[in-house]
Amino acid sequence: MASELYNTIDALSREKGIDPQIVVSAVEDAIVMATRKYYKSQENLRAKLDKDTGKINAFAVKTVVETPEQVEDPNLQITVEDARKVDPSLEVGGELQIPKVTEGILGRIAAQLAKQVIFQKVREAERDTVYNEYIGRVGEIVNATVKRVEGPDVIFDIGKAEARMPRKEQSRLESFAVGERVRVVIARVERASKGPGVVVSRAAPELVQHLFQTEVPEIYDGTVVIRAIAREAGERTKIAVMSKDKDVDAVGACVGMKGMRVQSIIRELRGEKIDIIEFHEDAVTFAEKALQPAKVSRVTVVDSAEKHLEVVVDDSQLSLAIGKKGQNVRLAAKLLGWKIDIKSEEEKRQEVELQMAAMAPQATTPLENVPGLGEGLVEKLSAAGITTVEALADMTPEQLEAIEGIGPKTVEKISLAVNNYFASLEGGSEEGVVAAEEEAPAELEAGAEEAPAEVEAGTEEAAVEAAAEEDATAPGESAGAEAASEEKEHEPQGSAPETTE
Repeated sequence: MASELYNTIDALSREKGIDPQIVVSAVEDAIVMATRKYYKSQENLRAKLDKDTGKINAFAVKTVVETPEQVEDPNLQITVEDARKVDPSLEVGGELQIPKVTEGILGRIAAQLAKQVIFQKVREAERDTVYNEYIGRVGEIVNATVKRVEGPDVIFDIGKAEARMPRKEQSRLESFAVGERVRVVIARVERASKGPGVVVSRAAPELVQHLFQTEVPEIYDGTVVIRAIAREAGERTKIAVMSKDKDVDAVGACVGMKGMRVQSIIRELRGEKIDIIEFHEDAVTFAEKALQPAKVSRVTVVDSAEKHLEVVVDDSQLSLAIGKKGQNVRLAAKLLGWKIDIKSEEEKRQEVELQMAAMAPQATTPLENVPGLGEGLVEKLSAAGITTVEALADMTPEQLEAIEGIGPKTVEKISLAVNNYFASLEGGSEEGVVAAEEEAPAELEAGAEEAPAEVEAGTEEAAVEAAAEEDATAPGESAGAEAASEEKEHEPQGSAPETTE
């Protein structure tokens, strides 16, 4: 019949969910430590619990050797001759157990020490049991009861152990009251000095997946498959679903009649928004669906190996596609597993224009076209590999002085010549603009002058003939005739504004 002590150990083991032999070993180790402390001995001590009587016996164990010369430590070894005086059946290599008196001599301090050892061993065994229980259940959904709130963390009772939910594993929209029952995901199990920490989460995507499996029969029986989930707890979740049956609408099955199924999940998540998207194997089509509610103009695969997409949207849709603080595009990228760059039509147009400008050949000007640079200086620059004005303008004074035969004064001369050359180009372009602006008024004046010019044409011809006749007779008179003819030529020009009026 088991003793009262062993029955107590058995009850404690069932309460803590550990093996009774672990508690027995803890009690025996506690007695050994208390006995060693009492006898102040370095002997190899052991203890053994008698289940029937409940008595714990302590022994000093010594190894049997053949000769006295082989005894290295008298506390640990004994010769076969001396050992057979106690037990004649002992042989070399055996162990001699010498009883140690413990009953009635272990006081309060020894009992306190034994108590501490027992508690420590039981706690260690309990930690190992909890760790082994939950390490294989990571990702599983369990029902938990709120036990208490410690600062930002919430402590849950999950049955055989307590679980902790840190702030980052909580939804922004949720708050918990003591005694409330909720569904949580076992996120991870940590080995810590205080014991295994079971960390649970309400922010994990697995929670949404479990809720859909519970609410949607088509997902539970495998007709509709959840292919990907991207979640930002308390804000928005995107879930991609696919139907194995062509007659079953995957999105419609998840939404339910009048949205009843998805609304039930939203209530469980305290109002978190959920986007249900139809899954496509084609990344381009899937990206267009994933960026909803924004309307996508086009999607281009930049690098399929690196999984990089470029999405172009209308200017009015850019903010909607990006979402609040980039949330929409961030969730879409998580859902696809691709990197997504979003650009507006205007940004894409500017980018294409820059690329076209870079591809266009740039005009170059030989150094010989720059006035102020002598032939010898041009030869020195050409020998250094500088053959165009543009390349010369990009160089610093230090780079120019590094060329053989060019000093500070020459650098100033080069700088002045290049500046004058570019200034002349700018001046020429400005003159072209002025000429273009004056072209229109000039055309109006020319139109106004056409009619008087035709009227005076006969007069001018007569004046020219008269001047030719007088040129043969009198040079002085010819000069006067020419002056008269010039005055007549200018008369219609002077009267042109009046005609226009």
